[in-house]
Amino acid sequence: MADQSAYEKKIWLNSYEPNIPGTIDFEDILVPQYLTQSADQFPDHTALIFQGYQVSFKELNDMVGKFAAGLKDFGIQKGDSVAILLPNVIPCVVAYYAILRIGGIVVFNNPLYSDRELEHQFTDSKSKFLITLDLLVERMVTLREKTDIKTIVYTSIGDYLPFVKRLLFPLVAKKKGLAKDVSPAPDLHAFKDIMAKYSPDTTQADLTFDDVAMYQYTGGTTGVSKGVVLTHGNISCQIQQIETWFPEFDKGAEIMLGALPFFHVFGMSVSMNLAIRLAWANVLVPKPQAEPLLEAISKFKVTFAPLVPTMYIGILDHPDLEHTDLTSIKGCFSGSAPLPVEVINKFEKKTGSIIVEGFGLTESSPVTHVNPFRGRRKVGSIGVPLPDTECRIVDLEDPAKEMPAGEPGELLMRGPQIMKGYLNKPEETAKTLTKEGFLCTGDVAKMDEDGYFYIVDRIKDMIISGGYNVYPRDIDEVLYEHPKIVEACAVGIPHAKRGESIKAFVVLKQGQTLTEKEVIDYCAERLARYKLPVAVEFREELPKSNVGKILRKDLRKQQEEV
Repeated sequence: MADQSAYEKKIWLNSYEPNIPGTIDFEDILVPQYLTQSADQFPDHTALIFQGYQVSFKELNDMVGKFAAGLKDFGIQKGDSVAILLPNVIPCVVAYYAILRIGGIVVFNNPLYSDRELEHQFTDSKSKFLITLDLLVERMVTLREKTDIKTIVYTSIGDYLPFVKRLLFPLVAKKKGLAKDVSPAPDLHAFKDIMAKYSPDTTQADLTFDDVAMYQYTGGTTGVSKGVVLTHGNISCQIQQIETWFPEFDKGAEIMLGALPFFHVFGMSVSMNLAIRLAWANVLVPKPQAEPLLEAISKFKVTFAPLVPTMYIGILDHPDLEHTDLTSIKGCFSGSAPLPVEVINKFEKKTGSIIVEGFGLTESSPVTHVNPFRGRRKVGSIGVPLPDTECRIVDLEDPAKEMPAGEPGELLMRGPQIMKGYLNKPEETAKTLTKEGFLCTGDVAKMDEDGYFYIVDRIKDMIISGGYNVYPRDIDEVLYEHPKIVEACAVGIPHAKRGESIKAFVVLKQGQTLTEKEVIDYCAERLARYKLPVAVEFREELPKSNVGKILRKDLRKQQEEV
């Protein structure tokens, strides 16, 4: 019983850095009010940088006020859903804060989604208004006939650029697919026209922490994407939790790398909202590939960089790396997938920075666990729960039974950042949130004797081979250690005798060669026999989510269709 009570005792608090509190006296402040505060305290500080174009906090606050006035004039009221379909550009930030300021509900969407996926999200959320890119207008004008969307506002990559780039943009944009002529259509308006038409409305709608702020759609890893209902309390408390975790980063003094997509909850909280809260400049990178990342970090002297593993790997593999100064970076946050140890060591050596790995879900706004920044970081661990976050590991068959330290089970979490539920899905909500308010994550995890948590795998990804439970993540880790392999992912495939066996999908580093036998032999020296891949497929690339997470489910599906 002593082990089981470790969760109630919150033994992880003993692993906190001395200056981090176990509980926070949360400030009752709405996210759009963070912007107002930063604009008051640091009016002339740079808030956003896009391709060298800079917007101060005062200017950003005024832009948000103008767009808020426009939304009201178009008839958007408290509780109305407004969809944003944009990459990381200045109007994306403006629209988000304006919608929240007037009490609307933000519905973020991925610009890479198909019309079918977007139609589901627009319809499910009952979105009335859409802000998008000129490149997508033609499709969206056609699509809105199937939805409740009445008004579309569009912006262009070229709307906010430094003078010289703005002059050159029309000459090269269409050739490079960065801009498109927009044909007139009813209820279709240019973003810059709205900025020119309205005076700032700084009125904050009467809202509480319990009011809904967002419908944030999951990636649809188990079928149709679900709308996660996040309240103003969820997203405000989340930012205050993250801020508390990094006390040595000063207000108004840092430069954030805005590379994680803001339409994904990780980028929204850890990059966009945190930077606004702390009055940091945010360098927006709409296409977070290695070259623009290297350029953004070196040119604008980024000091805080939240990234996902594929971004770290891409940077380290880029030929320009050895000629690029990345030493401005002090802190990095990694999430969405495990970061190989080799990558951590190489990146920290190159930059002099510290990378902390964390964990979270869309349903938790998203961060619940992080490794201490200056304290003890454990390799392979997602760290310890953030302040005011409770966790339990329960038996996979009997959720009423808590697992002792070191034993795997399902991870359950409770805290102020946990969602209200799923939109229009009461049964799914009831399955995912317990009566006590714990979120059932669907992740197999374990906690060690110091309160550090480790994700073993997704319950749905577990392979049962010859009666043994095999967690594909164990195999992935071994493959990532191979000096010739840059990316890897193991999945279960049908086997006549064992039920399932393992197949590995591998991407090799440029110019390297390996055979299937060499990969299997390498694994044989490091894994139990029942965990060995029986087949290896070499790929040029692996399917990924919008934040660069390798999609194991897609590989499994492709395998089933063979």
